[in-house]
Amino acid sequence: MSQKKDKDTPKIKEQPVDAPEIEDVLDDTDTDIDEADVTGNEAEAMLQKIQQLTEDLEKEKKDYLFLRADFDNYRKRMLKEREELLRNAGEKVLKGLLPIVDDFERGLQATKDAEEAAAVREGMELIYNKLLRYLADNGVKPMESTGQIFDPDFHEAIATIPAPSEDLRGKVMDTTTRGYMINDKVLRHAKVAVGE
Repeated sequence: MSQKKDKDTPKIKEQPVDAPEIEDVLDDTDTDIDEADVTGNEAEAMLQKIQQLTEDLEKEKKDYLFLRADFDNYRKRMLKEREELLRNAGEKVLKGLLPIVDDFERGLQATKDAEEAAAVREGMELIYNKLLRYLADNGVKPMESTGQIFDPDFHEAIATIPAPSEDLRGKVMDTTTRGYMINDKVLRHAKVAVGE
């Protein structure tokens, strides 16, 4: 009998259950919160919390803007100082050369009517030595190249000439323009002729 009842009972097809959309659930929740009975103390506490958070946010915004403005001013000041430093970097060196220029002018004025070449040469040597002393005081020293082994870190080969002996091959035979060092760094490479 139970078998017959199972046969006579129509089978129900399973259909998927319609689940509510997430937006619908959220909308219902919002409504529930809005309509919920909130006591006066809780609402006042929430408003105070919101007001406090808003004030904190405004304070952080102001601090950020002040910090950003300070950094921008600092950056502009550093750029200006750097430009000024680059523009005036050689000021000290050039100012030190002015007395030597003055000596040259005096020497030229004094030798304008001179007929004796020895006096003119002596004056030029004095000025030349003064200039070399000034350069040495600022860390600039001439490098000795003639007779040294050719080194591309210090020399610039502008010519090759036949070496008179085998031991002079690869060595500097003649220096056309003297090289200078500044504090153990090459300021100007020496222009040399190398024996081959």
